[in-house]
Amino acid sequence: MRQSCTAAMACQLATSLCNVSGDLSGETSSDNASLSVVSYNMHGFNQGSHTVRDLINEFGSDIFLLQEHWLTPANLGRFDVEFPRYICFGSSAMRSCVESGVLYGRPFGGVSVLVNKRLQQYTEIVCCSDRYVAVIVGNVLIFNIYFPCVGTPDRQEYY
Repeated sequence: MRQSCTAAMACQLATSLCNVSGDLSGETSSDNASLSVVSYNMHGFNQGSHTVRDLINEFGSDIFLLQEHWLTPANLGRFDVEFPRYICFGSSAMRSCVESGVLYGRPFGGVSVLVNKRLQQYTEIVCCSDRYVAVIVGNVLIFNIYFPCVGTPDRQEYY
């Protein structure tokens, strides 16, 4: 299981997986299973978790792509507590801020992918970074990428 990679490596992997077909059990079939995917910018975990919970209760989607949860690395476990029917793959964009000393200013960033636990045996994390997470669910490669606005000072460094 790989835990970090560059964007170029992730794109190369995506290209190599484009021709893979089959259902979630790995067997080729004309009755391929479908996945329900929701993408949502949380604008902070405390604010957005209520909406995610409502979406889970109403639609029961298989996968949630969540951006801007604003959690520190020590608090990423809150996803497991709030959404026990899902496994979480994610990262905090605040890792370097927390490592450098006292935290000041408003929180920022963070991406996570929630996958329904019934799909756990078909799920593998490919890579996880401050601004993107890539997972494979069955034969589907899923990217959750956060593109910050033009005003972000280091955006050119990443893109």
